[in-house]
Amino acid sequence: MSDRFSLLERWARRQLDWPDVVLEPASSDASFRRYFRVQRDNTSYILMDAPPERESCGPFIHVTELLLELGLHVPEILARDLDNGFLLLTDLGNRLYLDELNENTVDRLYGDALGALATLQSCGPCDSRLPAYDRELLMAEMGLFRDWLIRTHLDRELAPAQQQALQRSFDALAQSALQQPRVCVHRDYHSRNLMASAVHNPGILDYQDAVIGPVTYDLVSLLRDCYIAWPRERVERWALGYHELALQTGILRQGQVNEKTFLQWFDWMGVQRHLKASGIFARLNHRDDKPGYLQDIPRTLAYVTDVCARYSELEALGEITAQVADSL
Repeated sequence: MSDRFSLLERWARRQLDWPDVVLEPASSDASFRRYFRVQRDNTSYILMDAPPERESCGPFIHVTELLLELGLHVPEILARDLDNGFLLLTDLGNRLYLDELNENTVDRLYGDALGALATLQSCGPCDSRLPAYDRELLMAEMGLFRDWLIRTHLDRELAPAQQQALQRSFDALAQSALQQPRVCVHRDYHSRNLMASAVHNPGILDYQDAVIGPVTYDLVSLLRDCYIAWPRERVERWALGYHELALQTGILRQGQVNEKTFLQWFDWMGVQRHLKASGIFARLNHRDDKPGYLQDIPRTLAYVTDVCARYSELEALGEITAQVADSL
């Protein structure tokens, strides 16, 4: 048992006033945070362990407060020890969207998730309370594909012409993202961060990296999920349904963007996100010794290759991602 685990256990016992508290692993995470579940008197709690030298609790606390003000279903913070990086949270349960999604449930579950997203975008902050999703960040994220998946994982270097094509594609994708209306962006709104809840569905997790950015980012994160795929025609129907909801709720203004342009924004935003995600999955393997995410890279790159084949401006990028996928 590590010294840090013992320290967390003692802190939990003090907060719950219960000497027999037992910590059980609650979930895996793609960051340095760890989560544990504890039970007392038929009530379940979550303990977040975020080593201060690795992960600051500040953004999580800040965004939690913003989202609770909107009435969204996120954990409440019951106690905190910022010096050690410990938080005691309410428990949103253990029913991941990923485990609950199937042909019989998807429309209902996605409907609830899209309704919560509309609340986030129509009522959430659009100002300096959150960082801007700017060009520098967009470009740095796409660079993870080149640096971690191609160079580190595959141990390859692109030919000069391919490097130039990749840079042109990055520029075009960033420009498309920056053209979109700016809203509050969760930034990881997908089936492993949404919890199926009997009431006030969904529970929402892992929002501490929220930013102000493109209107289609969270939408494509949900509908073109790195962990589960649906037929393109169905995804586009859901996306256009959200376009209509965005008009009804004032997220978009009437006449601001037609369906064709909205779908292109959606498609290109997905390419940007999936390039980033494929690089992160490779980084998790090589830097953080978490190889489990490698299995999600083929699905993630398949989205990129499929979208790029439908836009002449992204044809060269699609050829690169297809070659990368064949090398995995």
